[in-house]
Amino acid sequence: MANDPLFYIIGVALLCVVAILLFGIGSFAKGGAFNKKYANKAMRWRIIAQFVAVVLILLFVWIRGKG
Repeated sequence: MANDPLFYIIGVALLCVVAILLFGIGSFAKGGAFNKKYANKAMRWRIIAQFVAVVLILLFVWIRGKG
């Protein structure tokens, strides 16, 4: 499994999701104009990144399940 390049791509996608989530939490904590400007954008980026990560995971499971 660790030799599969798709496995590493999934890891990068998951790290991107975590990074975007932390950015969103940081913008909520900072508040003010920064939060108003970036909060919705950060959550949209997170949802898109999560979708990509889930699709990649499903693709990985489907490919590995074929044998």
